[in-house]
Amino acid sequence: MYKDLLPIGSVVLLKGGNKRLMICGRIQTRQGEDTIYDYCGCYYPEGIEPSNMFFFNRDAIETIFFIGFQDVEEIALREEVFGKLGELEVVDGQIVSKE
Repeated sequence: MYKDLLPIGSVVLLKGGNKRLMICGRIQTRQGEDTIYDYCGCYYPEGIEPSNMFFFNRDAIETIFFIGFQDVEEIALREEVFGKLGELEVVDGQIVSKE
């Protein structure tokens, strides 16, 4: 389910968007929410500003402009960690596997 996530540093445009975002996090939740998002991103090329963080899922991506750096560590993380994640939920502000 999560093994096909784009790597950190990927640059995308969301459907209906007019400004590109750079992915800076995967499998994220907003503080105080119970929703788990595939990604969080910041404006590209400006970078991270806490007031301008965007949370979105892969189905919201319209265009991929750049795929972030991928090496042995990234591939192993996607296959060994993300590839084995089952269904997730938010409990006490933390993302955990459903039991």
